[in-house]
Amino acid sequence: MRKHFILYGSVQGVGLRYRAFHAANHFGVTGYVKNLDDYSVEMELEGSEADIDNVFLLIERGTFIRIENMDVRTVPDQGSRTFEIRD
Repeated sequence: MRKHFILYGSVQGVGLRYRAFHAANHFGVTGYVKNLDDYSVEMELEGSEADIDNVFLLIERGTFIRIENMDVRTVPDQGSRTFEIRD
């Protein structure tokens, strides 16, 4: 499964992208994360539902990360092989 997220709150400048990168690699989840101009963060995660949930659990443990709201939708699988931080 692949899910597309837009995360709002204290999500930029707090290490979220790097935490997402390490969490995704730990659980074998692929996709990407990137900062958006409106100070939100866009992320797509592809893997099992349990692994995607586990990635979020690790992200939310970040000291300064506060996800206050998010938009989520399921999107078609891309067959990604890696997780990347995009500019």
